[in-house]
Amino acid sequence: MATTKVSASPGELTKAQILELHPWPAEFAKDKKIDRLWVFDLPGTPAALWPWISDTSRMNRALGTAEMTFVEKAGKRFGSSKAGGVKHEWLEVPWNWVVEQWLTSLRIYERGFMRVNFAIHRLEPIPSGTRVYLYYGVVPRGALGAAAIRIGFPTIERAYKRILPALAKQLDMPRPEILQLPPPPLEEESEARLRKGRDQLLADGLPAKVVDALIDFIRTGDDADLHRIQIRERARVWKVPENDLLRVALHATRGGLLDLSWDTICPHCRGVRDENSALSSLKAASHCEVCEVTFGTDTPEAVEVTFRVHPSIREVPEKLYCSAEPSTKDFIRVQHTLGPGAKATLKPKLEPGRYTVWAGHRGGWYIDVDDAGADTLTWEDHPEGTVIKTTSMPTVHFENDSDQPERFSIERVQWKDDALRPGMLLSFQDFRDLFSEDYIGADVKLAVGEQTLLFTDVVGSTAFYAVRGDPSAFVEIKKHFDEVFAIVVKNRGAVVKTIGDAVMATFVNPVDAIRASQQIHNTFHPKRTDTPIRLRISLNTGPCIAVRLNSNADFFGGTVNIAAKLQALAEGYQIAMSEATYRGAGVAEFLAEQQVMLETLEYTSKALPAPVSVKRWTVYRE
Repeated sequence: MATTKVSASPGELTKAQILELHPWPAEFAKDKKIDRLWVFDLPGTPAALWPWISDTSRMNRALGTAEMTFVEKAGKRFGSSKAGGVKHEWLEVPWNWVVEQWLTSLRIYERGFMRVNFAIHRLEPIPSGTRVYLYYGVVPRGALGAAAIRIGFPTIERAYKRILPALAKQLDMPRPEILQLPPPPLEEESEARLRKGRDQLLADGLPAKVVDALIDFIRTGDDADLHRIQIRERARVWKVPENDLLRVALHATRGGLLDLSWDTICPHCRGVRDENSALSSLKAASHCEVCEVTFGTDTPEAVEVTFRVHPSIREVPEKLYCSAEPSTKDFIRVQHTLGPGAKATLKPKLEPGRYTVWAGHRGGWYIDVDDAGADTLTWEDHPEGTVIKTTSMPTVHFENDSDQPERFSIERVQWKDDALRPGMLLSFQDFRDLFSEDYIGADVKLAVGEQTLLFTDVVGSTAFYAVRGDPSAFVEIKKHFDEVFAIVVKNRGAVVKTIGDAVMATFVNPVDAIRASQQIHNTFHPKRTDTPIRLRISLNTGPCIAVRLNSNADFFGGTVNIAAKLQALAEGYQIAMSEATYRGAGVAEFLAEQQVMLETLEYTSKALPAPVSVKRWTVYRE
């Protein structure tokens, strides 16, 4: 077995030492192998390099590896590719890794040059940066396969020598250029559509900086980035307001530059299961073949909204060059499969937060990272919900005492905040205006997460209708709707519906709802003489689901019901907000800045298990 080294530095691990740390699976340990070990000393920390080293799909693409196709059958993942004119097919075994430290992958081939492929990527900090160990070992299939592998290894080594040093110099970029592919040239017809689309977006009054960023991304972006455009991630990278980019993307979708997709997300592996081109196509349940679970859309993380480039502008197929498990499952900080009776000791680096610990389907207890926590953690079958505190770099001992292989994992509980959830879109007025014909399926209950619901009500409406008469009263009500709607939109909310002369609106941020409520009362202030309309307002914050009602996306649930009921505690120029709204992020601080005097009340009902604590703000006193 030969070893090729790019460097030979003090303290460098040998191939034997690497394989002692990450041994071949026992069933292949005695097979004759062809293998190589390459070692690179690079500037940059392991934390900075890990996202790109572990994104082996992009890395393989840059290396010149053939495109791969993956299918899921009976809880397993199978891959295929065509390299050297030969079809390769394999079983993709779940990878092992510790984030920012190492990863290993194993493929068992049914067809092609190889019978088995085993790879190790290991990152170790050194004074000058990071030492990267890359080990590739192959059990060949016959003499022809062995010859092809020996010929291929020098090509891979040369590619790594070109790519890794360049990567290390580009770590300050949002996406290193060395891992990007130049876009294909657009046809003149596509360019013309882009120019026309840009002109229309600007004519609609959308911000030029954001429009141009999106148009340039559509024209020059990497296919790997354009297949699923995440608005929140792009807004962060481009340093533009999130709501501005979302507005531009929605208008661009209406203009035929983008497509919108409602993607269902498996709650276990957090991978995309279904992509739906319209809200109406979204099903009540989805299935993950690998995890062997069926899940509904009634949990907050079950659906993510993304965008695609419209195929009339540019074809952007999803192309994979590796399964890249650690990159696609970055919420899993540790994953390690142990054979029967095997043990492992790991020392992961865990950021502050909460993690779940699993052994196969057993576990479900938590780690809370705390400086005062324990330095050592040993796997045990704790009761579900148990919380154990550890330091940020605990020594973790796993032991498989079963007679079958078992996969241990430590997973971050918190989902990434790059996802655009349905609640954010359904609480966005531009979406409701531009896609008013889209609807939720009749059997779908779509979780929209935490919302703050605002209800307005016209004070003295019965007398108002009696005095004015219905036609005149309707004119006044319609004018007041227009003013309330504008205030809701200005404060990043959306009007869900009107109910008689009342308005129901929703906000993702409770402070926005409070500001809107104050501005509504300021608009219909006591000294205003051109309209007799005066309002009362109630607010409540909590989880909701969206359902189809009269072909519209309506909100439903206890949060909505209480928000409406609290109007009983408000009179003209008053805002009755639940304790849940008052305790929302930034609300108390905003009210303190306004020097608001609040009354504390309770709303009681036989239909509720306990009274609802309420804060009442009288904006004006007559």
